[in-house]
Amino acid sequence: MTQDILLETERLICRSWQDADLEPFAEMCADPEVMRYFPEPLTYDQTAALIDRAKAKQEQDGFCFVPIETKDISEFLGFVGLSIPAYSKPLPFGPCVEIGWRLTRSAWGKGYASEAATAWLRFGFETIGLEEIVSFTAETNTPSQKVMARIGMSRDPADDFFHPMLPETHALAPHVLYRLDRKTWARREM
Repeated sequence: MTQDILLETERLICRSWQDADLEPFAEMCADPEVMRYFPEPLTYDQTAALIDRAKAKQEQDGFCFVPIETKDISEFLGFVGLSIPAYSKPLPFGPCVEIGWRLTRSAWGKGYASEAATAWLRFGFETIGLEEIVSFTAETNTPSQKVMARIGMSRDPADDFFHPMLPETHALAPHVLYRLDRKTWARREM
């Protein structure tokens, strides 16, 4: 039985990080195809540091990006969750709470990101009372943008921005911002 279940959906469990997650997560973060909308794949040590930062955010904020796995065979699929971005340079729309995901290739196209993200939106709006949740990604990352739209978020092109941690000339610097507020969520859930 998986310990520390945080959220459940019909097919998935969102749970706390475990030591056994490092190997499959490091493999996933080293995959150039999974990481194509990020500046570069991560090394094993960078992945371990990412998990450590996520655990610290869980302690500090009460939520973070956490592993998701299938209920039936407990297969590690990646992560989904909420996070307060903590870049060394501020986002133009911060402070904010972000919803995000990163899944293994074997999990793509099965609706897992949307399913888990919807559960996290419910938690964010109905359990902890957030007023707004945002999501952002590279302009070229249309798969994630489709998930954002599918879960009820909307984009105003006037909000698009250059990611502050990348040079404006970097191919991934142009980012899109999607938003969802609590009132819109409540109307959708009726």
